[in-house]
Amino acid sequence: MSESSPIGDSPGSSAEEPTTSGLRQFLGLFVVPLLVVLMCVSVFLLFGWVAYDRQSVGDYLNDLRDGRSFFAHRRKQASYELSKILSANPDALREVRGAEGELRTLFETTDDLWVRRYLALVMGHIGDKEAVPLLIEAAADEDSQTRIYSLWALGSIADPRGLETVTTAVSDSDAGIRKTAAFALGRFGDPSSSSKLAALVNDPVADVRWNAALALANLGSRDGVDVLEQMLDRRLLGQVPGITPKQQEEAMIGALGAFVRLGGGVDSGIIDVLANEDPSLKVRQAAIEARRSLQSG
Repeated sequence: MSESSPIGDSPGSSAEEPTTSGLRQFLGLFVVPLLVVLMCVSVFLLFGWVAYDRQSVGDYLNDLRDGRSFFAHRRKQASYELSKILSANPDALREVRGAEGELRTLFETTDDLWVRRYLALVMGHIGDKEAVPLLIEAAADEDSQTRIYSLWALGSIADPRGLETVTTAVSDSDAGIRKTAAFALGRFGDPSSSSKLAALVNDPVADVRWNAALALANLGSRDGVDVLEQMLDRRLLGQVPGITPKQQEEAMIGALGAFVRLGGGVDSGIIDVLANEDPSLKVRQAAIEARRSLQSG
């Protein structure tokens, strides 16, 4: 025993070893099975989510119908999954008879904001013209995100009844709403919208300008050409606050497509540089295709 140790037995020392040994035995019996249980639960949840992600349109509709509060998270997930499926395949909803009417009812009655937003996307993806009155009403909702999703859906459906609502929204004080309204307005194909969109090419918010320029190109107007050229300049794009590399890529690819629709209007040297030197393979491929289209046109 070292001199630094207390002389004699410390209080409770005789009980320390049995207690430690008992604790080890307890942990050995309890922790290992617990870890096994946790691993099994994790595997179950993992495969459960994988299986959930592979459900059919009808399965997701059943989850949306379930009104029990315990499954609120599943309704949100189901509406999101439906929007994904129908974005890729709008005809997938045809496998369930009467599904469009059910979705409209759910959209009208749900108090879950996220479910409502995703259902607006769903109705836009499937081009549900009967949903237009509901979407027009939702475009005036107190929730700005619901308004944005509804405006997008109105643009996707492009029913003339929604044109006035979308046109009014381009003057909104919310930049997100202006941006979405500009995008939607270009989908209606109404040349009379050009003047409204032309006013937005000078908007202080970059992606409002971009969407206005792209919409103008959809209408065959060259009023947004200067903005489209800026969208091909990585130096200028990099100066936009908060812009991500993916957003830069999307802006550049969108602008290239717009110039193709316009039949030109951009210096061919700019496209050559993008086709040969841009760091993004997607942008380079889009530039190659744009150059081919413009040369053949």
